Amino acid sequence: MKSVAEALQQVLSQPLPQTTEIITLPDTLGRILAQDIRADRDAPPFHRVTMDGIAIDCASLPKKTSFPIEAIQPAGDPQGRLSNSANCIEVMTGAILPHNSNCVIPYEALDIAEGIATLKRSDYTENQNVHLKGTDARKGDLLIARGTEIQPGTIGLMASVGLSEVQVFKFPKITVCSTGNELVDIAASPLPHQIRKSNVYMLQAALKSMGIEACQSHIEDDRQQLKEAVKTLLAKSDVLMFSGAVSKGKYDFLPEILEELGVRKLVHGVAQKPGKPFFFGRTENTIIFGFPGNPASTLICFHLYFKSWYQSHWGVEQRLQARLTEDITFQRPVTYHLLVKVRSEDGILLAEPIGNSGSGDLVQLAGADGIISLPPHLDTFAKGTTYPLTLFAAPWL
Repeated sequence: MKSVAEALQQVLSQPLPQTTEIITLPDTLGRILAQDIRADRDAPPFHRVTMDGIAIDCASLPKKTSFPIEAIQPAGDPQGRLSNSANCIEVMTGAILPHNSNCVIPYEALDIAEGIATLKRSDYTENQNVHLKGTDARKGDLLIARGTEIQPGTIGLMASVGLSEVQVFKFPKITVCSTGNELVDIAASPLPHQIRKSNVYMLQAALKSMGIEACQSHIEDDRQQLKEAVKTLLAKSDVLMFSGAVSKGKYDFLPEILEELGVRKLVHGVAQKPGKPFFFGRTENTIIFGFPGNPASTLICFHLYFKSWYQSHWGVEQRLQARLTEDITFQRPVTYHLLVKVRSEDGILLAEPIGNSGSGDLVQLAGADGIISLPPHLDTFAKGTTYPLTLFAAPWL
């Protein structure tokens, strides 16, 4: 049996299937950039006025403090020209700085009457309130690197360099598959020995929160049916996620069927609670995650292994720590993933344990913000001590 660190190392060592596509700029939010973005011209492309006011030749200062206004230079107009250094031109924010001027005095520092602008003070210097051409980037400079997650600001920058379409990495084709005769559709009325499917919807939602749409499937506990269905799913999926059928029960056929179908087993069994039966393997073209069927095990293993694997390929790491708000005792030599509520106080994350009635408890799972992982070499964990935190979601951060 592998430790959590050993299992995670195996998972992270496997490459992510990567293909690309070109999509329109508004559709790129949350996607991963598959091309470098470079400046198509200097940024800013001209000496840009940064405040409404007047443009002058500051060589006139400090002797001269009153300037006749000879023109107005709005944003978007071609560059004007100051014909007399004793005069000024009114300029608007975003306008190109007029020829023969090199300083902008804001309206707040002026008195204007009868076409004359008089300065309230004269200690202005060259290029004051001017964003000089090329100070942000020069033509050809790298603006956004390949592998960057696209955010609203990224989209704005790409629009500014004239990109209406962008090359991004395709999301992997993911199938989420539940197993078991006890599961019925959510619209069904379950018999006393049945439960409604929940894990596949939970996994689909977790993937959707990452921007990934996944297909859903279900296979009953019939060995031949399971083998035929898995063979089909392997052929059409980049990533195949199973919930259930990976433990040691008499109907947990999945691990041996996967090996029969050519899946190379890399992990099966991790010294952790919950999630001990976690399975991970691959074929040449497909990555397989086998999560235990209990809801908490499924969601915890998804975040610990799949999400860490996926994000690591884009340089994203979630390395958080949180302090326990109460003492915990756990006397088993495995890593204990403890469901917690998380809050922030004075910049410190506090983890409040949620009562544990088993890894099948969806009510407690629904109220959890994440887990803290308690190491196997201890059996008591004191209030105020800090441990690794994995978040399911954190809208309060």
